[in-house]
Amino acid sequence: MAPPGRAASSIRTIRLAHSPDADDAFMFWALATGKIDTGDRRYLHELSDIESLNRRALQGELEVTAVSFHAYAYLADRYALLAHGASFGDGYGPRIVARGPRPTDPRVALGASGTLIAVPGELTTAFLALKLYQPAVRHVVVPFDRIEDYVADGRAAAGLLIHEGQLTYADRGLHLWADLGEWWRAETGLPLPLGGNVVRRDLGPELMRDIARDLKASIEYGLAHRREALAHARGYSRGLDDSRTDRFVGMYVNAYTVDCGPTGRRAVNELLARAHQAGLLPRAVDVTFVAAES
Repeated sequence: MAPPGRAASSIRTIRLAHSPDADDAFMFWALATGKIDTGDRRYLHELSDIESLNRRALQGELEVTAVSFHAYAYLADRYALLAHGASFGDGYGPRIVARGPRPTDPRVALGASGTLIAVPGELTTAFLALKLYQPAVRHVVVPFDRIEDYVADGRAAAGLLIHEGQLTYADRGLHLWADLGEWWRAETGLPLPLGGNVVRRDLGPELMRDIARDLKASIEYGLAHRREALAHARGYSRGLDDSRTDRFVGMYVNAYTVDCGPTGRRAVNELLARAHQAGLLPRAVDVTFVAAES
C-alpha cells in the first residue's frame, strides 16, 4: 500500500504472478491484503499454474513471478532469483505414484520401455529431478491437477505429483513408488529446491531489493499471524481439509521460504550443476540471488 498522501502518479505498479496454491496464498496473503507497507509500490497479483508461469517468464512478460528452479536455467539472463519465497522439499518433495504396489527397484521399473509416466510439465523442477533419478523415463505432459485421475484410469503407468497431490494420492488408491525429495536428500544431503520467485533485472538494483524486502515482509507477517493466513490459504487448497492444508503449508512455507540462506543457495547451485553435467541443461547457470538486506 502507498503511504497516505502519496501522489497517484508516483505509484509504481508491479505485476506479480504466482500459483493458486495454499502455500503461495499463505506467503502472499499480507502483500495482497495490504497488511504491510510497500511504499510507492503497488502489486497486481496474477494467478496461474506453474508451468504456464514458466512459459510466460521465458518471454519476460512479468516483473515478478514464481517459476520452477528448472525453468530458471533458461531465464537467468533476464531474471534474478529472490532469496525469499522459495519452496524447498527438506527430505520430501514430488512423488512418483502408481496403481500397483511399489516394485523392488522403482528406478528400473520406470526405465522399462513400456512404462509411461504422467508429468506436470517439462520445465518443472519435478520433471528435472525425475530425469536425474531415471534418465530413460518416457513421459506425457498432463495438467498437474489431473495426473491422479490419469494414472487411476490407466492412461499412464505412473504419475509425478506436485502440490496437494503429494498428500492425496492414497485417497485414490494409488501407491507411492518414490519420493524425489527423499532421494535427493540421500544423494546430496541437501533439500530439494522446487520453485522460487524471480525479479526482472531491468527494474534495477534498488527496486529489485525493495521487492525482495516486500516479499520477505509478507512471508514473515503470515508466519506471525498463522491462523489468519491459513484461513486465507484454505480457499486455495483444492479440497484439502484444515489439517492437510496446515500440513501442506508447513511443508513449503518455512525457514527456507523466509530466506533460502547458504544451504538453500548451495542446493540450487547443486541441482542446476548436476543437471548440466547430466546433459539435461544446455549450459551452466550463473545463479544470482537478490535479498532484502543486500
